[in-house]
Amino acid sequence: MLEFDSIVAGIVAGDAMAKASPVTSLYAGTVHPGRYLVLVGGATAAVEIALEIGGTDTLVDSLFLADVHPAAIATLTTADTGFIVDGDALGIVETSASATAIVAADTGVKAADVTLLALRLADDLGGKAYCLFTGLVADVDAAVESSVAGIEDRAKLIRATVIPQLHAEMADNLAAELRFNRQLGRLDGSS
Repeated sequence: MLEFDSIVAGIVAGDAMAKASPVTSLYAGTVHPGRYLVLVGGATAAVEIALEIGGTDTLVDSLFLADVHPAAIATLTTADTGFIVDGDALGIVETSASATAIVAADTGVKAADVTLLALRLADDLGGKAYCLFTGLVADVDAAVESSVAGIEDRAKLIRATVIPQLHAEMADNLAAELRFNRQLGRLDGSS
């Protein structure tokens, strides 16, 4: 994934990447605050070529994961509502860039027996991103610690924490909707 602070640079890079390398998937689009993401997948060599072609012009963040955990892929490609916090603890890792959050999610879910509940990237978050883990307290601790250790640029880590025994009302809110205004819409029936 390449994260650009210029929409034009992102579109140009995405086009060049698709033309230069036989990647099996390419997803591109805008995220807040006025950034552009280009995510490619496929054979390792094809993705490496695409990332080289994408360049570094106006690049905010990037990542290359050769063996992405299936849970990280699943959370990127499904809606972020309807999950249940079913463990003894909730782990949260918040970052200032989308690519960094993907690395944190992938690293954490590989490090411990946890469920990756959500992976939110930049939209409606002012450019921030975060991931949520659940499981036994010790496993969530290990996942969050590994996530933090896996972040190379510490300036992109905003905060990470583990909440043991999340209160039922907070868990219900997370399961219903991660966005506050949509939560309020549920109360007045306008969602």
